[in-house]
Amino acid sequence: MACVEAMFSQRLSQRPTLSQRLTSTYHGLLSTICQHNRNDQDIMSLSQAQKKALRSIGHHLNPVVTVSENGISEGVLAELDRALGDHELIKVKLAIPERDDRAAVIAELTKAAGAVNVQSIGKVVLLYRANPKANPKLSNIKRFEEHHGRR
Repeated sequence: MACVEAMFSQRLSQRPTLSQRLTSTYHGLLSTICQHNRNDQDIMSLSQAQKKALRSIGHHLNPVVTVSENGISEGVLAELDRALGDHELIKVKLAIPERDDRAAVIAELTKAAGAVNVQSIGKVVLLYRANPKANPKLSNIKRFEEHHGRR
């Protein structure tokens, strides 16, 4: 019996404590976040339910920014940044005929603006970037908060 107790106490002493496990998990999360920041990857992601809610709001919106065949210019990026800052959720129309070129432009726009591609259908893309200091009269999110079954 003493042998079993000794073996059990030895296993318990080898197990990491709760604080050691939490510290290890915390450091793992920090390294993951730092790795994302080093790779310039977008760490903001949306769940499917959030995307669905944003799509329902975005359905009624008109495109605010248009990207012509000339591609992305500094003026387009400035307008995109202003529109996302004011409205949080916007539609962008892409007047680019080739599908592969549109996909590349969408990727570049989302990376440059720090936004999330909520939906892309044809030549129209729905972009979202959260703004905690958004004007309630301009923000599409705050204006349509009460609609579509949300409270």
